[in-house]
Amino acid sequence: MKTECDYGTLYERLRSGETCLSVIGLGYVGMPLAVEYAKHVRVIGFNHHEARIQQYKCGIDPTMEVGNEAIRSTTVDFTSDETKLREAKFHIIAVPTPINTDHTPDLFPVQNASRILGRNLTPGSVVVYESTVYPGVTEDICVPILEEESGLTCGVDFKIGYSPERINPGDTVHTLTTIRKIVSGMDDETCRIIKQVYDIIIAAGTFPVSSIKTAEAVKVVENSQRDINIAFMNELAMVFDRMGIDTNEVIDGMNTKWNALGFKPGLVGGHCIGVDPYYFTYEAEKLGYHSQIILNGRIVNDGMAEFVAHKTVKKMVQAGLAPKKSRVVMLGLTFKENCPDVRNSRVADIVSELGKYGIETAIVDPWADPDAAKKVYGLTLTPMDEIRDADCVVVAVAHREFCELGVEGLLRLFGRNDVKILIDIKGIFDINELKKSDIIWWRL
Repeated sequence: MKTECDYGTLYERLRSGETCLSVIGLGYVGMPLAVEYAKHVRVIGFNHHEARIQQYKCGIDPTMEVGNEAIRSTTVDFTSDETKLREAKFHIIAVPTPINTDHTPDLFPVQNASRILGRNLTPGSVVVYESTVYPGVTEDICVPILEEESGLTCGVDFKIGYSPERINPGDTVHTLTTIRKIVSGMDDETCRIIKQVYDIIIAAGTFPVSSIKTAEAVKVVENSQRDINIAFMNELAMVFDRMGIDTNEVIDGMNTKWNALGFKPGLVGGHCIGVDPYYFTYEAEKLGYHSQIILNGRIVNDGMAEFVAHKTVKKMVQAGLAPKKSRVVMLGLTFKENCPDVRNSRVADIVSELGKYGIETAIVDPWADPDAAKKVYGLTLTPMDEIRDADCVVVAVAHREFCELGVEGLLRLFGRNDVKILIDIKGIFDINELKKSDIIWWRL
């Protein structure tokens, strides 16, 4: 006879529509999850921000991850009413996990989501966390909150698991369904159920690991690895700059070897690579181990904005320009190309550094939300067609619109100015074409 805690039939009940799945947190991670699952099962999409829910109900995708048409046609029940969560038996928590100003983990979003779900958790439920955390957070911090708020007991009345998000915002190739998914559970039964449910949507398949802590570690380590490799390339770029060697040419040559890793120098921001290493080192410090490599990599990457800003000012001075009187244009504000996400953008740091020299920077970004730019950084965006007679153009983000400019389009931004300076952080312009022009250029 089926009971409230009949976990063994949860998958079948989801597929038959007898029960439903909830996604808590509808940003870059949660919203694509909800939309994809809704093609197969009943889905409740919860976000406590009513304004975001209204956007989805109006068929607007502010993340640009699935597009307005997908939002308009989805069957997801978008809501800010937390009591609707009581209708679901399988819950996925996908809220941000940022860092504080002192680089310590800010667990408030995931703790708050746990409280909201806890107040509405029913017996027989499975709760899966996707938010990036350091090993131990799910079991040691989130579970007690769920138990306290619900009055239920983990392992008896509900079960938990962890499956780290691997969404790559703005990437149309490596999407939710094509990236293999790490899954874990508090016991074998829970892991099996979670695997079954994710296998519904993940075409690339799932990869079960032995414990929740292992799954938590996978997430922070894979991004820490990328951060360290980019830091190495950034350090090389700063050294090669002193040597008068073009870093991109060195990388192109290096990449002809089969085992080259393909990393490039650049700004490291966003909600993952620039954040996750701090989650890892935070827990390591608590256990008495001081990071020898990871934190130094963070120092290098966090210092790249200052390096670029100083290089920009130096180039202007060498060209005979007075930086304070120069018209500087920044192309790009988001943390990566072809993505509207401005979170943890290191471009804003460049603007701030230039401001220390009295330089006012015009910022162009066709992808960024002007309201978000103003709210997060206090910056005003300028439309591309309003840019006139720039003295210095800094290409900070490789949006397709900027890549399509070419040198000819770039020249139009400078107008009739005799001195034209290009700071090409992303290396998107062809060197041979630049050499034929009268542009004074530098690239990272």
